Amino acid sequence: MLQHKTSLAKELLRYGLIALVVGFFFFPIFWMIVTSLKPAEAIMVSPPQFFFTPTLDNYAHALGEKNFLFYVKNSLIVSVSSTAIVIAIGSLAAYSFARFNVGDGHILFFILSTKMMPAIAVILPYFLIFRDLGRTDFGSALQLGLDQYGALIVSYVMFNLPFAIWLLVSFFQEIPRELEHSARLDGLSRMQVLRKVTFPLAAPGIAVTAVFTLIFSWNEYLFASILTRKFASTVTVGVESFFTLQGILWGPVAAAATISVAPMLIFVLIMQRYMVRGLTFGAVRG
Repeated sequence: MLQHKTSLAKELLRYGLIALVVGFFFFPIFWMIVTSLKPAEAIMVSPPQFFFTPTLDNYAHALGEKNFLFYVKNSLIVSVSSTAIVIAIGSLAAYSFARFNVGDGHILFFILSTKMMPAIAVILPYFLIFRDLGRTDFGSALQLGLDQYGALIVSYVMFNLPFAIWLLVSFFQEIPRELEHSARLDGLSRMQVLRKVTFPLAAPGIAVTAVFTLIFSWNEYLFASILTRKFASTVTVGVESFFTLQGILWGPVAAAATISVAPMLIFVLIMQRYMVRGLTFGAVRG
């Protein structure tokens, strides 16, 4: 009986600690949503008000006067495009490193080392490159000038690609070579093996990489603030429009932040099943 009570107490303590940690990390999101629903006079009061009459005025201001969906559209275009390019190039590159040991590990380490470079160290060269490219016919056609989608997409691809390759290599290494050899004996070409055998087996790892890449592109601020002005500005830059000379519009800021977080939360929830499989796929190597 005593042992049963001790076991029950440990379980209650464990779940209590889990609830405490989850509450600690999710409270800022909860408070952001609550603030977005508060009337202006109830936001900056002390002590904070937990009971109030909800209003959608902050969302109306963010979506109406500030047209925040314009920034959401830009973020979707840039983030999805850069993620698709990173996954397409990174998957093929990672497969070559995993199967053929290209560069004997030295090239892979060099690629990974580029990720260690801080973004602030290259933002000025990127600015000058895209400024000059935008003045050429080639750059204009591909939207590679300042305040254009192409400049942000290329920047995000360059910064996300090393991490994606490094992450995907471990997933491809976990796939037994014998499966590919069997498929080749059955008459499949190398590309057919990749399309029908290797990539489907590596799908959880590819999904995890896509999630991390998309989240980074969506949340990135430095490149978006320097390389854009108005036309291609993303949600991280759009939130700045609520910081006015008269003060910070906390209600609309919270509403805009809630709108910007919602797509990523929905995407992660959709990909949750694949993420759990992918995070454990290459965790243990025997």
